Formats: sequence, structure tokens, C-alpha cells
Amino acid sequence: MTRIGEFLSQKSVNRASVSRKTGIGKTRLNELSNNETTKLRADELYLIALATGTKPAELLEFVCGHLQLQEDTKVDGRRKNK
Repeated sequence: MTRIGEFLSQKSVNRASVSRKTGIGKTRLNELSNNETTKLRADELYLIALATGTKPAELLEFVCGHLQLQEDTKVDGRRKNK
């Protein structure tokens, strides 16, 4: 299950209702909820947040909060990403 799937489960959200409110198809919601390689678009995140009564920034933090910047180091005077 993906982070967006976890969010919808924790909120006990009816996905059919989210689909109707947002215009995001049930198949697409299932893909977003279950397939780790499916990319969530910003407009979808925003609409899902509105449909679930969540602030978009809170949903973004929940879905992407685990991401971190790569450490930047210098090797021989040149920048090299770690």
C-alpha cells in the first residue's frame, strides 16, 4: 500500500465518494493507493485533500514527508553528490 493509500485508509474514506467529488476515476485511485510506481500528480493531491477535508500541505507532508535532500560533498574542489 502506498502513502496515499494509507492516508485514505486511516481517514476511513469512501473512495467512490472521493472519485465523485474529485473526478479522479476509481481505477486511478486504486492505482495511487496500491502501486508504488504510480506517480501522484499535484492536482490529484490537492483535490484528494479537499475531498477529505484535509489541508493540502498536511496531505503533502504525509505523502512526501519521508523524502530528504541528497548530501552534497566536495571532492578535489569539485562538487559531487553523495
